[in-house]
Amino acid sequence: MTDTTVAAVSTPRGKGGVAMIRITGPEARAVLSRVFRPKSGRPPEARQAVYGSFFDDGGVFDDGVAVFYAAPASYTGEDTAELCCHGGLLVTERLLSAVLAAGAQPARPGEFSKRAFLNGKLTLTEAEAVAGIIDAVSAKRLEIGVRQAGGSLSRRIDGLYRRLVTLAASMRAYIDYPDEDLADLTPREAAAELSAVRAELDALADSHRYGRAVSEGVRTVLVGRTNTGKSSLLNLLLGFERALVSDEAGTTRDVVSETAVVCGIPLLLADTAGLRAGAGAVEQAGIGKSLEQLERAELVLAVFDLSQPLTAEDYGLADRIRALGKAGSTVAVFNKRDLAPGAVPPVLFDRQVCISARTGEGKDALEQAVGALYGGLEPDMDAVITSARQAAALRRASAALGEAKEALCGGAQDAAGTELDAAIAALGETDGRSVSEAVVAEIFSRFCVGK
Repeated sequence: MTDTTVAAVSTPRGKGGVAMIRITGPEARAVLSRVFRPKSGRPPEARQAVYGSFFDDGGVFDDGVAVFYAAPASYTGEDTAELCCHGGLLVTERLLSAVLAAGAQPARPGEFSKRAFLNGKLTLTEAEAVAGIIDAVSAKRLEIGVRQAGGSLSRRIDGLYRRLVTLAASMRAYIDYPDEDLADLTPREAAAELSAVRAELDALADSHRYGRAVSEGVRTVLVGRTNTGKSSLLNLLLGFERALVSDEAGTTRDVVSETAVVCGIPLLLADTAGLRAGAGAVEQAGIGKSLEQLERAELVLAVFDLSQPLTAEDYGLADRIRALGKAGSTVAVFNKRDLAPGAVPPVLFDRQVCISARTGEGKDALEQAVGALYGGLEPDMDAVITSARQAAALRRASAALGEAKEALCGGAQDAAGTELDAAIAALGETDGRSVSEAVVAEIFSRFCVGK
């Protein structure tokens, strides 16, 4: 528990029907009584919504609803009050000022969730899931966040943690009392268990590629020579006319950025200037940006004109993609199928589709190709790693288990025990069992104020 009481606006700033101010800490009830007067004249009972008036030194300035939650039955585990007033800018600021004048201090970003973690109401993975729910831009990310906030990932990690602790106890008994037959597992059985747990840790860590994709999006570039239909493809994926489309070569001269969700994966789309020889100075600058985007891209949609024979520029683009090591993350999109319905494109990459960006024909095939790269990676939704911090801790735990097994098989039980302890510590970092104060502060600093 903390000895300070803090408050913040927990709803977006601006005009709205309702705004909410949250108060938490040992003086929450007292602060509430200094700014809220129930119409009934009776103070709010715990977990009961009460209608009344908000007031300050200037008198009553709004009516609304207050709810009080007594510790430990609250989000933070502390006495907590939530005040709901009308959602105007002035009234919200006045109520917050009244609350601060009544004894509360301004809350820092993520302070409510941080207190929930410190008071044992949330694991660190559950707290990070709350932030994921708030930031979610796709249905898949929201689903992952809801499951993790409900404890799915915490339970998975807890099970692995307990297995390692049990294994460590057995190994310690074997090391300390080799003649007493106190160990539950033989060294061979212990080595097998190390391998089994390590395989689960690796699977969890590997899920981060999918988790990162649904959380942060995939940097995607649309690249090709002029007039292959890149801008039309952008509009098709977005579902609205975002980019200017023209038969005139070089219409797109700068990068146009938008986000489209395909197979549950947010694609951070960059429509680039068309590649062509003999372009003017301005257009050449745009081409330079196109190549920069290609180098940074995680997914490449290389667009070609199916209605015309491929040119030296087309083949040059394919060569550049391969030289950058991006062939495996490229989908060759042969556009304008409506103008060449029977055309068969040459094979440039393992994944390629024929579409008409103008009519929408072939869009499903394109989405399936993208899904094969990212959506097809979808793991068990109860165990998806969305945090680079969590993935790194799992990798460290896995590496330590590898060292522990090698030492155990070599007869160095003491060294094996040391490495197993390191694996347990690393695994404990994922859900906050053994995480440093600095890491905790960094995690919650990324939260919004009021959460």
